[in-house]
Amino acid sequence: MDLIQLGQSAKHASFALATTTTATKNQALAIMADELEKQSKTILEANAIDIQNGREAGMSEALLDRLLLNEARLSAIADDVRNVIKLSDPIGSELDSRVLENGLALSRRRVPLGVVGVIYEARPNVTIDIASLCLKTGNASILRGGRETFHSNMALVKVIQTALEQAGLPAASVQYIEKPDRELVSQLLKLDEYVDMIIPRGGAGLHKMCKENSTIPVIIGGFGISHVYVDESADIERSLTVVENSKVQRPSACNSLDTLLVHQSIADEFLGKLAHQLNDKIEFVADASALPYLTNATKLREAIEGDFDTEWLAFILGVKVVKDVDEAIEHMREHNASHSDAIMTNDLNNAERFINSAGSAAVYVNASTRFTDGAQFGLGAEVAVSTQKLHARGPMGLEELTSYKWVGKGDYLPRP
Repeated sequence: MDLIQLGQSAKHASFALATTTTATKNQALAIMADELEKQSKTILEANAIDIQNGREAGMSEALLDRLLLNEARLSAIADDVRNVIKLSDPIGSELDSRVLENGLALSRRRVPLGVVGVIYEARPNVTIDIASLCLKTGNASILRGGRETFHSNMALVKVIQTALEQAGLPAASVQYIEKPDRELVSQLLKLDEYVDMIIPRGGAGLHKMCKENSTIPVIIGGFGISHVYVDESADIERSLTVVENSKVQRPSACNSLDTLLVHQSIADEFLGKLAHQLNDKIEFVADASALPYLTNATKLREAIEGDFDTEWLAFILGVKVVKDVDEAIEHMREHNASHSDAIMTNDLNNAERFINSAGSAAVYVNASTRFTDGAQFGLGAEVAVSTQKLHARGPMGLEELTSYKWVGKGDYLPRP
């Protein structure tokens, strides 16, 4: 597979997309959403092959859940595409404008990034999320999914390219690296002449590999240990509901709860009730400080080194008892709290202290970590969840896929 040719085609497509009207882009998105539903049988049959292959390869239930498509999930993906249509097109909008003393009218105008390369694992919905957000913002994209999603992604890419062609847009606006060779990933990371940004979506190893080997700017995200701290002032019953939602609703998601921190003064009552509530659902991995309070847990083991640095992506929950909000924050700083973290509290001072001290991309007060999602944030979908501090943080929607250019307008104005 000739990646240079792929890059050249993407670059040429990006030039066309940069001047495509919002109406045309929305037409392509509408066709894409309709085709997802029309071709649902074909897509689900392809996904079933991937699921079967994954089971035979010994893939974990958490990864299989990430891989799975069904009628409900496919319908939700199509609805997300339609939601992107409803969003304002940021391209061409002005961030600010002013007239200088010399008469030059100066503004900053939003423009597409150009070509976005995305490398991702076991998430076929990502294929549609990326394609729809990139298309809306006039960016071409080069996609490389994992081998475990091959059949699903090929069916989805066919839908995408059909929609592009029916709308009169270049099929090369969205291209897919069909071969799973790792060497092709290495080549993609060096295509700085054609690709403007790399976005990895997967585990820590993938992010590390991209960061160390890419000659293209890389958006780091999607990985991080998510924490909930239950303060001594928290409403215990309502906190139990939020903790269960954060952990159990979809444990394979990157915004699901990994570590629970509980104030020592309520540990006996809270953890006793939590163990009773979740006994048939999760395994508790407890710090020595929490073990005495979880004696009624059916599945329990003492934490070992590295457990609190583990993104579980499964029905497993790390638990630790702390003396106050400061100890909770210190624990979070030591254990990669960069994604989504929450405090349950009725103390305004502790809430503000937590918000200001947590280094996470998304911080919540009395709300589930599961809200860190492009659709939940009203962004339509997301191309990634960035946990770095430059350019973009949290769910990356339309604006995060743009740059800007300075535009100066004068009346044949020379510089004095």
